[in-house]
Amino acid sequence: MALNNEELFNFLSKRYDEDIIPQLEEYVKIPNQSPYFDPEWETNGHLDKAVELIANWIRKQNVPGLTLEIVKTEGRTPLIYVEVKGTNDTQETVLLYGHLDKQPPLTEAWEEGLGPYTPVIRDGKLYGRGASDDGYAAFAAVSCLAALKAQNVPHARSVILIEACEESGSPDLPYYVDLLSEKIGIPSLIVCLDSGSGNYDQFWLTTSLRGMVGGDLTVKILNDGIHSGAATGIVPSSFRIARMLLSRVEDEKTGVILPKSLYVDIPAKRIQQAKSCAEALGALIYNEMPFVSGAGPVTQDLTELLLNKSWRPSLAVTGAEGFPTLQSAGNVLRPYSSLKLSFRIPPNVSAKQAHADLKKIFEENPPYGAHVSFSGDKTGDGWEAPALADWLEEVLDSSSNSFFKKPANYLGEGGSIPFMGMLGKKYPQAQFVVTGVLGPNSNAHGPNEFLHIDFTKRVTACVASILAKHHAVHVKN
Repeated sequence: MALNNEELFNFLSKRYDEDIIPQLEEYVKIPNQSPYFDPEWETNGHLDKAVELIANWIRKQNVPGLTLEIVKTEGRTPLIYVEVKGTNDTQETVLLYGHLDKQPPLTEAWEEGLGPYTPVIRDGKLYGRGASDDGYAAFAAVSCLAALKAQNVPHARSVILIEACEESGSPDLPYYVDLLSEKIGIPSLIVCLDSGSGNYDQFWLTTSLRGMVGGDLTVKILNDGIHSGAATGIVPSSFRIARMLLSRVEDEKTGVILPKSLYVDIPAKRIQQAKSCAEALGALIYNEMPFVSGAGPVTQDLTELLLNKSWRPSLAVTGAEGFPTLQSAGNVLRPYSSLKLSFRIPPNVSAKQAHADLKKIFEENPPYGAHVSFSGDKTGDGWEAPALADWLEEVLDSSSNSFFKKPANYLGEGGSIPFMGMLGKKYPQAQFVVTGVLGPNSNAHGPNEFLHIDFTKRVTACVASILAKHHAVHVKN
């Protein structure tokens, strides 16, 4: 039976309005931070509460052929495993992915009337931590299949994985994928619902993700703090030494990362896609950033901004230790400085090797004989999508035109989805649809995070169309 797009969208829109959004409001209320940010997660029980909320909703949908299991190994975060039987005329498998753990709340930074665990619907957006990153994914994945079944449109056997430690680098997911490998099978299509979009006007496909190397750069020059009047001019500041070390890896005038081993040749197709994306988005590429008055981006070249974000290494200092607060800071030369460093690295650069290279650069020949260490706490490889099959490229455009009145567009993302490289290596024959609802100003991980409700409905409809087309292409002759 052919898919009726109008019926599909009406089905999904009603389900979101009457059922999914109220459930997401309850989900927002749960402070289920990822284990990296909540080491006592097992005792606190917030992750388990979020798992039960989502699992109970899935069970109540009564989707024909659906089975659900909460998989949990001692010492590891839980995983929701869902399987939906496919039509008998194909042996194909689709794997759909999302996660339910959240970033820290940043409570003090939210606008008045908003909060990380206080759901608020305003101007068609659901505000609150985690709804768009990535609580909606489980609801969207199940609703896609329910919508197809409502029209008796066939689809392949579908497996849904909802993990609970993505924001910690997905340390448990490879274990569960191996544990469940026989049950999962060999997917020919993998749909990841945890990425971003360039605007809210069309369907977006993520073509690449940067990897990450995170760690603490610590410089110790004294055993104890000393009166600054007595020490300065004799003892070098630990912070100045840290600045010197950062200059080994970054040009502070331009932000350009210096080690050549952290670069790759950018594929010509990705450069062309960046140019097309720049034409579609224009100044929105940087206008969505909350610059202070008078500030602006590193360049006005929009294509270069997109390539910087997706295919070039960069550094952010995201935290510090060894510094007293401004109010409690006395005239003391501090004994040490520690900086939390977050390097984003291009696809196809080994995160493990990048960490080794950075560690050597930082620790070799330390200035003034200071004790210097760079300890990595987060590493993950980037990922580049394989070439699209003709059928997939066609349905991406046709579904986007149906539900947005514009063709699909393609974007390299600057962030990481840690397990994508692992899945790419494990299932090299699979086609990938990496998409999501994190559009301009949605502010994942930051204050005032929101889910754009209408956009989410349309993205879900596009994914349902892709599942229907996948079956039609792979049906047995």
